[in-house]
Amino acid sequence: MTVNYGPNRYDVVGSFLRPAKLKQAREDFNAGAIDAAALKAIEDECITDLIAKEKKAGLRFITDGEFRRATWHLDFMWAFEGIGHSATEDGLPFHDEAAKIDDTYLTGKVSLASEHPFVEHFRFVQSFEDENTTAKLTIPAPAQFIEQFIMPMNRKATDAAYESDALLEDDIVAAYLAFIEQVHVAGCRNLQFDDCSWGCLVDPKAELFFGTDQAGLARIKETLLRVNNRVLDAAPADLRINTHVCRGNFHSTYASSGAYDDVAQTLLARENVNAYYLEFDDARSGGFEPLAAVSGDKKVVLGLITTKHALLEDKESVIARIHKAAEYLPLERLCLSPQCGFASCEIGNKLTEAQQWAKLALVKEIAGEVWG
Repeated sequence: MTVNYGPNRYDVVGSFLRPAKLKQAREDFNAGAIDAAALKAIEDECITDLIAKEKKAGLRFITDGEFRRATWHLDFMWAFEGIGHSATEDGLPFHDEAAKIDDTYLTGKVSLASEHPFVEHFRFVQSFEDENTTAKLTIPAPAQFIEQFIMPMNRKATDAAYESDALLEDDIVAAYLAFIEQVHVAGCRNLQFDDCSWGCLVDPKAELFFGTDQAGLARIKETLLRVNNRVLDAAPADLRINTHVCRGNFHSTYASSGAYDDVAQTLLARENVNAYYLEFDDARSGGFEPLAAVSGDKKVVLGLITTKHALLEDKESVIARIHKAAEYLPLERLCLSPQCGFASCEIGNKLTEAQQWAKLALVKEIAGEVWG
């Protein structure tokens, strides 16, 4: 079967709203009312139903909607040695709401001691591939991983585990490459790095977020680029790795704001991915001018359809924005998707499943009119 490496003209970031049955099962599991096997059976059932809907919607990439995760990134981290987590007291400060996701920190050296559970998650989705669809796996980027542990809130634990951030970076790269070898052997050929670290860097409060000054932010940019590229450059040649960049997505709220200008010459010009899925659904993302920095023949998937509310965008306005973006990057190197997933955390965004699928139908309709 021919592999669809994408990105596709109409695409999707990866996560979907959890159905009520799945949410109830997770609550029951956490309360001790059902065991892990019973939870997995319900997850399997809900993911099977989701994939059928993805295919009906005409999507070329199929995912498990991140239905087995509490959050888009932390579950991935928790499966490595040297990572601890506990229920949060304060949560992360999103706009108008605190994201109540577990505090996650280092307890020792980072490594991958056995098969990562996401490998089996991928195998399940892969079993549904056909001549029209290819399984895609989403994981946090290496930059997102290291950012988690160099932020001020985690600095004490990180310094106790590592003599230097350079040594932490080395272990993260080694752990990622071990994971990539596992999932590549399992048959994965489409991997997506989800990465909010760049959104934090362009926020007006970036110095506060990272506990540093402008010179420190410049060094952090280079660290994030380097850790991503070390993994990208060492990955198998037939594994396509794209990246999704946004500014946070929790219960229809966001974590940061800022245009791509300040990271364009780092992220867009020098990161060695095949394509970028970029958030462009509102003014927080700025204009399309930074697209001129996209190097080589890399593609950009324009996230022009928001997942944060149910109101459908005006089709002609979206088409006009695509052509505006094409002033900076040729139309043949552009694609369209929602700006983010619909449920980066299991709480999900504030819209219904029917409204979610209406958003994707609009993406497909617009892509058909623009690219044929």
